[in-house]
Amino acid sequence: MIRSLYLARHRVPNLVVAQRVLARMAAAAQHFIEDETGEALVGLVVPGERTNGVPTIYVLDTIAPDESAVRQLHTFQQGDARQDEIIWWLQENWRLYRQRRQTSFGGALQAKWDVPLRYLGDWHKQPGYMIQPSTGDQMTALNWLDDADNGMDFLLAPILTLGHPSTISEGAPGANFVTMPHTEDTHIRVDFWYIDRTLRLFQPIAPAIYPDDQLPGLPAYPWHLTDTARFDEEHRLMQRDGLALTVVLWNATDPPPLEVCFLTARVGADRVLIVITGWDYPQRPPAARVAPFRHMGPDDDLYGVFAQLWAESQPVSDPPGWAWTPDKRLLDYIHAVETSLGLRPAAPPPRTSEAAETDAPSGGQP
Repeated sequence: MIRSLYLARHRVPNLVVAQRVLARMAAAAQHFIEDETGEALVGLVVPGERTNGVPTIYVLDTIAPDESAVRQLHTFQQGDARQDEIIWWLQENWRLYRQRRQTSFGGALQAKWDVPLRYLGDWHKQPGYMIQPSTGDQMTALNWLDDADNGMDFLLAPILTLGHPSTISEGAPGANFVTMPHTEDTHIRVDFWYIDRTLRLFQPIAPAIYPDDQLPGLPAYPWHLTDTARFDEEHRLMQRDGLALTVVLWNATDPPPLEVCFLTARVGADRVLIVITGWDYPQRPPAARVAPFRHMGPDDDLYGVFAQLWAESQPVSDPPGWAWTPDKRLLDYIHAVETSLGLRPAAPPPRTSEAAETDAPSGGQP
């Protein structure tokens, strides 16, 4: 009786889910039809109005782990490096959008979205008709909530199951599940669950599904996270050419999304080259800026140093006769720019036999 009264007083937040999130969940579940699968959820938490004080959670995107992720049975997928990097990309772009809204004359609707973009939890697929969180799910969730480094006071943990009869109803208003067609005779079912540090028990939470155009959109993922094979190749080519380089996300052009910038330098050079790529590189050609060399110590803030270099940099025009095509690589562009600006290191003069004898160590060994 006491537990029932406590549950009744413990109100869960309102929940709004973008239609695109359900579509991506269904696509992922069908791609990994024989496996457990799960993805991270990101979105907003908008504080409640004074009348009821209940916040609203808006789920705007679902982010898959990479293909190497271990999909464990009966527990939701924990994050990996790729998910973390995509969440960072989305958060940095959202932060920039918020800054732009705050300095413009936005309306009440824009002010409503002036909250941080954040990780909300994970959805996962369970076998059969296991529509409720398992004991393993609860242990995983509580371990995550109890870790102060995660900074989470709640988690969403939707559960997706397959094979439900197509005659199943969508659910009465206030139900915590939705259905989607899967095959001619079956449906996908997604049950939404919520847990927080206060109650420490999973509770059903009823979703409202909104069309995508009624919710904020998020930027497309950048090329260095969607085409990791090309990024690794570009990075390797530049390193083999003797370039020291650092990757920085930067608002190089207005409006967002951010650009993926490569801060490059050569040993002994008095200038550095900043190579700028758009999120859709290589479809869009790279650009460059040149700045005086600055030494960066081990304790220096990377973005602080980069901001100084950017402020001191000058844009670089494309070299004469240069034309970009997507089959070229950044190193081709860098070589062309370095040659045009006189930044290419001169080839060392050929060694004469006399110089070789002079340089030989004592003992006559070459």
